[in-house]
Amino acid sequence: MQTNRRKELQEEYKQIKTYMGVVRLTNRVSGKMFIDAYPNLKNKWMTLQMQLDMGRFANAELQKDWNELGKDAFEYEVLEQKDTTDVADVRWETKMMGKRWLEKLQPYGDSGYNRPRAEP
Repeated sequence: MQTNRRKELQEEYKQIKTYMGVVRLTNRVSGKMFIDAYPNLKNKWMTLQMQLDMGRFANAELQKDWNELGKDAFEYEVLEQKDTTDVADVRWETKMMGKRWLEKLQPYGDSGYNRPRAEP
């Protein structure tokens, strides 16, 4: 690839806006939900589906229900998103966004797939 073209493509890539945010996966059968925050939402639903389809999702209970019920039993939703260019510390802000939604929705036990986190 020519050096000039490569530089052009790199500059174009830098101009692409990325969004961080919080997503919810909801089991339409049971109503249980899974909440998580990610520093980049681009193609996140495709990535999550691939992990679940391959049996490699970190949450075993959600993975089990996905295996039994299939993709159509789940709904993907972006609860909140923010342009990453507006944020100084993306990792910290992502964590705080996720924490707020976990506190608000309480997706634990019979209501969800998340596990309560112990505060240090």
